Amino acid sequence: MKAADVLARARALLLDFDGPICSVFAGLPASSVADQLRGVLADGGHVDVPEWVATSGDPFEVFQYAATLGKDEARCVEAAFAAREVEAISSAIPASGAHELIEAWYDSGRALAVVSNNNASAVGAYLELYNLRGMVDFISARTGSDAALLKPHPYLLRLALAALMVAPGESVFVGDSITDIEAARSASVFSVGYANKPKKFDDLTGAGAGLVVSRLQDLHIVNVR
Repeated sequence: MKAADVLARARALLLDFDGPICSVFAGLPASSVADQLRGVLADGGHVDVPEWVATSGDPFEVFQYAATLGKDEARCVEAAFAAREVEAISSAIPASGAHELIEAWYDSGRALAVVSNNNASAVGAYLELYNLRGMVDFISARTGSDAALLKPHPYLLRLALAALMVAPGESVFVGDSITDIEAARSASVFSVGYANKPKKFDDLTGAGAGLVVSRLQDLHIVNVR
């Protein structure tokens, strides 16, 4: 089974953002953002954090920890996180073949959604920057401080499916992380793992991806409009 054959039968394409579309923190390192979020926690009196939080270079881990402390902490950290994500968009690097994939899918006349744990404002800013917003039917991304609704929870995928009015079995989701694949399985959506790093091939396969590709160009689209 080839990825292109799977996509040819789909009515809707769902794309993760950071990875399959661009490298969000290419110019503003994620580790620096994580440091800033720890600073927000410290300003709120949370100085003595667990070792894994104190040393993490992943801002999502800091945000998820903040969500365990209370709603106020989650809101403050998420707001700071969102601001840094939007700031990062100007230096984000497009994934090779990503824009061409979006344009080809749009030309095929089928529905397209971006499904991301990143803040919706950052996703929208990127699409506007590259004149892609009009080709994307729906953005299903983080809009608040409830970390429990982020992937691997299927909420964002189900939200996209409802907005596009397509069934899970009529859709394909392209993601580059284990949490993406887990979310797709929970939502009963066929998943294509994007292994943009060698180690990811085994990780995504092991997580249960329906297919794994190393290049977005492998997802060439047949025009069906």
